[in-house]
Amino acid sequence: MAAGALAAGLLTGPAAAARLDPNAMAAALDLPSPPGSDDVKVLLFYGSAADGDESPVVNPAIAAIEKIGQSGPTDQQFRVQATDDPGVFTNAKKMGSYNSVVFLTGGGDVLDPEQEAGLEAYMEAGGGFVGLHDAARAEPYSDWFTGLIGARPAADSPGSVQRATVEVGDRVNPATQQLPLEWKRPDQWFNWQQNPTGTVHTVARVRESTYQPGTGANGWDHPVSWCRDYDGGRSFYTAMGGTASSYDETDFRSHLRGALLWTTRLVQADCKATITADYKAERVTKPNQPGQNDQIGEPHGMTIAPDGRVFYIGRGGADAAQPVVTDWNDPNVGRGKGQIHVYDPKTGQVTLAAELDVFGNKGGGDELTKIEEGLLGIELDPDFEHNGWVYVYYTPFSGLNRETQMDTRQVSRFTLDLATNKLAVSSEKVLLKWPAQVHSCCHAGGGMSWDSKGNLYIAVGDNNSSQFSDGYSGNNPEPNYQGVSFADARRTAGNTNNLNGKILRIHPEPDGTYTLPEGNLFTGKETDEGGGKTRGEIYAMGVRNPARIFVDKKTDILYAGWVGPDANDPSPTWGPAKYDQFAVITKASNRGWPYCMGNKQPYRDRNLPDPTQPLGWYDCDHPKNESPNNDGLVNLPPVTGNNIWYSPQGGAPDYPRNADGIPSYDKDQATYLLPWLKGGGQATMDGPIYHYDAATAGPNAWPAYWDGKWFVGDFYDQTQPRNAVIMDPKTMGDGGLPVHSESLKKIIPTGNDGIGNLMDWEFAPDGSLYVLDYGRGFFTSDEHSALWHVTYTGGAPTPAPEDLARKAQ
Repeated sequence: MAAGALAAGLLTGPAAAARLDPNAMAAALDLPSPPGSDDVKVLLFYGSAADGDESPVVNPAIAAIEKIGQSGPTDQQFRVQATDDPGVFTNAKKMGSYNSVVFLTGGGDVLDPEQEAGLEAYMEAGGGFVGLHDAARAEPYSDWFTGLIGARPAADSPGSVQRATVEVGDRVNPATQQLPLEWKRPDQWFNWQQNPTGTVHTVARVRESTYQPGTGANGWDHPVSWCRDYDGGRSFYTAMGGTASSYDETDFRSHLRGALLWTTRLVQADCKATITADYKAERVTKPNQPGQNDQIGEPHGMTIAPDGRVFYIGRGGADAAQPVVTDWNDPNVGRGKGQIHVYDPKTGQVTLAAELDVFGNKGGGDELTKIEEGLLGIELDPDFEHNGWVYVYYTPFSGLNRETQMDTRQVSRFTLDLATNKLAVSSEKVLLKWPAQVHSCCHAGGGMSWDSKGNLYIAVGDNNSSQFSDGYSGNNPEPNYQGVSFADARRTAGNTNNLNGKILRIHPEPDGTYTLPEGNLFTGKETDEGGGKTRGEIYAMGVRNPARIFVDKKTDILYAGWVGPDANDPSPTWGPAKYDQFAVITKASNRGWPYCMGNKQPYRDRNLPDPTQPLGWYDCDHPKNESPNNDGLVNLPPVTGNNIWYSPQGGAPDYPRNADGIPSYDKDQATYLLPWLKGGGQATMDGPIYHYDAATAGPNAWPAYWDGKWFVGDFYDQTQPRNAVIMDPKTMGDGGLPVHSESLKKIIPTGNDGIGNLMDWEFAPDGSLYVLDYGRGFFTSDEHSALWHVTYTGGAPTPAPEDLARKAQ
């Protein structure tokens, strides 16, 4: 039977111009219906081209699916008819009575051309399809069936049954919403000839580190169940179900039930949320006009107003063509313009709101002349729509002392004219300021964020040189300029009496002052016998260079990332290689730097008179600050392990430890706990937690699939992360690893013509994403410096409400 003729048969009935109408078909054929509801039927096909006995999974699977159809609410029940006769697919009237077809085939060429044409016409008319395990081996010569399934098993897939962990990444799909985040179960696990990620919507992955995937392993991104709207219908496939015992599992039946409810049109589901083609990334700012910064400065951060306006800042570097002053004898050394721009999505226009006089134009050459200070962070007041208050963290040029090579870092409040998008520089109120050495670069930080209680968090870099420690712990007490140390982060990040190398938390008051909220790491009143003190503004200490932070206002949990030191390899003498890190900070804590990194991996101490000689290993549980440059407490809070860390060798390196708990730091002995991560040149860019809100979501909002996921990224776009991860709430506050991750690189495009250097990313109130691309140089803006907008174009979940098999009773 020709496909066109079969389609015509399926489309018989009123209002069937573009989709299958099984209810109309059932009425036309006088099929029985359950009392008070429409009849919904599932065809279970178990025909096989394989020789030998029938697969042992057939009877258990039929029994399980029949039981699923008889369970649950009445309006979600369905009937099952099982057959091994492929001739059914050429019977248009009979096929028109089924809402979904389940393929429980043992594989092989089970359909002749006419039968496959019948199945194709059924899908084109709006039918549903569920493929189980070996169904991926069926119709091996059909490209259309390959598309229906989504992927084909590789020849070198392991044949044995193995127990493995399935990561259930989709927490809203009806097939997975009742499943555990980490689902441990035995099955046969296929490897794929081609990874379907990006062309299908993956709802679950299998974690290869928990079993033996063989030589054809797919790696950390190993889909195992997925779905998509295909060729007019709905297709769901799971590679699980290869054992008879699978169909006795409560969780596996829950998985099948959700798949069947969607494919039969009994419920809606979003099976488009991770398909690459359903996203659009568009640059919304133009390159600057020659010699101007009319569109963008040297990108360094952003925030978004409730009405959708995007405020983004330029740190202070000028256009590359403009001269810079690096001579300390020149009164204008390092002088730059920190710029605030406003993009209005309603008009598509950019306004230069203000330029602040900053110490922040780039230096050049060696470590003692380049600059990372400038305009570093921006946030809008919680009541911004009424008061127009804008908070910035910056290094004013007016605070520079060229003689001592010191400056001031500060948090100030300005007022914006809400009608003109112009900032009144004269309206400045300085809330908080503290000294920083600017003799030797680097680490200024810059992230800012609010919690739900009106507390402002400020991420401050450790104001420490990257040199003089061979790229390991920044703990060299020897170098100084006019008595101020610049290579000993125990003076800053490890010092309870210094605001650098910290995440601060203050409560700004209307008069331009601030108060201290309860629950910070210190009260500011602690002292010790040596005269050490504390600062009450400190919420988290022991961070090196935190460029981005995010506070989830639903939980008031702080998410942060910071850049590590420069050593490419671990050292049995000095400690771990460079670790860039992300942390879920559920309470005030010490995050370790410069004593420990990663999952509490210690560094080696060094001190005068000879800092080149290693001393003892730091104790992460009982750290002591014994630096001669310390004016804070000696005994520090215990280090809390961080959740994500990565080095040039890979994600979350870990090593065997000796009896004293000291890792071997031998590369050959390393295990990598997060295989989806790899570094190189690396610089963390912490992102937001996405919250989908149907009440405020715009037409291009990212879908509910991403709800609750944490976006973690890196400045660089090569092997470094640009991922969405799921954390386990029970373990994340104590350094627990992510339980699931997926790459965003196909959605947030990489490369020279894409977003090559991610500097910041924020979700707008309408659920769309803005991304700031730094550009391709350093300490400048260039033609690639830009604001991008990434929107979802996939549309609403399917089927449409009017196409559901049963309307609300």
